[in-house]
Amino acid sequence: MKTTPVKGTRDYLPKEAALRDYLQEIIKSTYQEAGFERITTPIIEDAVNLDKSEGGENLNLIFKILKRGQKLSSALNGENPTENDLSDMGLRYDLTLPLSRYYANNRNELMNPFKVIQMDRVYRAERPQKGRLREFMQCDIDIIGNASPDAEVELILTTTRALTRIGLPSFKVKINDRRILKSIFSYAGFTEENHEKLAIIFDKSDKIGINGVKTELEENGFSATAIDTFIGLFEGGSLDLESVAKVCDAEYVASLKYIIDTVNTVSGGAFPVEFTPSLVRGQGYYTGTIFEVEADGYSGAVAGGGRYDNLIGKFLNEDIPAVGFSIGFERIFGILMEQDYEIPGLKKRIAVFYDSDTYAAALQYAGELQKDYLVSTIARPKKLGKFLNRLEANGYDGFAVYGQEDGVKLFGQD
Repeated sequence: MKTTPVKGTRDYLPKEAALRDYLQEIIKSTYQEAGFERITTPIIEDAVNLDKSEGGENLNLIFKILKRGQKLSSALNGENPTENDLSDMGLRYDLTLPLSRYYANNRNELMNPFKVIQMDRVYRAERPQKGRLREFMQCDIDIIGNASPDAEVELILTTTRALTRIGLPSFKVKINDRRILKSIFSYAGFTEENHEKLAIIFDKSDKIGINGVKTELEENGFSATAIDTFIGLFEGGSLDLESVAKVCDAEYVASLKYIIDTVNTVSGGAFPVEFTPSLVRGQGYYTGTIFEVEADGYSGAVAGGGRYDNLIGKFLNEDIPAVGFSIGFERIFGILMEQDYEIPGLKKRIAVFYDSDTYAAALQYAGELQKDYLVSTIARPKKLGKFLNRLEANGYDGFAVYGQEDGVKLFGQD
């Protein structure tokens, strides 16, 4: 039998698990202080729900679960059964689709607006590589039932407060609106059916520049007139809100200005909030505002989200306003581990050694020490010195031998 975890998943050593618990507790308590309530949902969702969730590229990364028993036999006996014929469930690829189903099923029992926390594992059939796992943690907050941009303001302020408490270095919030993005494309003369493809290319502008975007548009055979009109919007540099107001509905621009100004006022300008017209976000269910957080020293976004006013309506046949923000937990955790991050205020961990005839008394002694230390009681090994090396290598800070008067000894101290 194999001792290694399935490819794309990983085991966590005690020190790693302690850091994960610490980070999750900071994030959760910050969310709860802002009035959000935690829920949990199953990791398994109906295949029909997953397939119709407009999850963009994530729909190609769903772990599907085979039908069972007679249902599977019948599917296998069919003519040229497809993957969808053989499966009826799948593992959730994010927490937004499960939340939408949850709200549709429980709305009569919930507050309106509903301010919700989800912190749980999700699954994507990624090609495993550094920074990309098949099983990973997401830490989400969402507000359902509030169509006002006030909801975006609250999510941004709450999420950035959590990132600050974690100890993240300086960061900035990038913000856009899917409706503005579509307006820009339409103004340039691109047809609506090409908007998603255009968005994918435009999203690369941070890496390839606006000239690189132009080249890709030309290579994809788009109209030269539309390309020239589109690129012309950026001739003076980055497209700002004042300029974009000339090509889209004034309401969209006013909403973004309100969000940016309000966040700046409440935060005291603690971090920049920048209109970023090339920001896309991959999920197809986004309908309006979208945002990401970039931090110094971190590649890619460390948090992201947006408004998805139509997704819950797929269950209820009525549009329900909803917006959410998710922290990239695994990316932050990985960087902190590489930096040998030490949890502040954590009690030192020690071992109390006992002999076979002193166990009960040693337990009482350990209980007294727990006021100041994290304490493990361990039967005294025959080769104590050698064992102490192993103890230190596993993150212990010291030890005590019950019955000896010298008490707790910390490693590295005489």
